[in-house]
Amino acid sequence: MIWGQLVIAGLLETVWAFTMKKSEGFSRLGYSTITIIAMIASFWLLARSMRELPLGTAYVVWTGIGSVGAFLLGLTLLGESASPMRLGAAAMIVGGILLMKVSS
Repeated sequence: MIWGQLVIAGLLETVWAFTMKKSEGFSRLGYSTITIIAMIASFWLLARSMRELPLGTAYVVWTGIGSVGAFLLGLTLLGESASPMRLGAAAMIVGGILLMKVSS
C-alpha cells in the first residue's frame, strides 16, 4: 500500500512538472490549476509514505519517478531530443529506483 502511494506521488510529480511547463509561467489558468492540485496531492502522498519509509528511499524514488516521467513526456509530447546520453541517464535513474526498492 505504501509503495503504491509513493508511486502515485511520483506520477503526480510528473503531471505537475508537465502542466507547469504548459502553463507558460502560470499564465494559463487551466494548466496552472492542474499544476497546483497535482503538487498538493503529490506532496501529501509523499508525506504519507515517509511515515513508514526512510526519508532517503522515499525521496529518491519520488524524484526519480518524477524525473523519468517528465523526461518521457518531454520526449513524446514536447518533441525533446532522445540522444543516447539522455536515454542512458534516464536508464540509470530507473536502475537507482529499482535498487532503492530492493534495498528497502
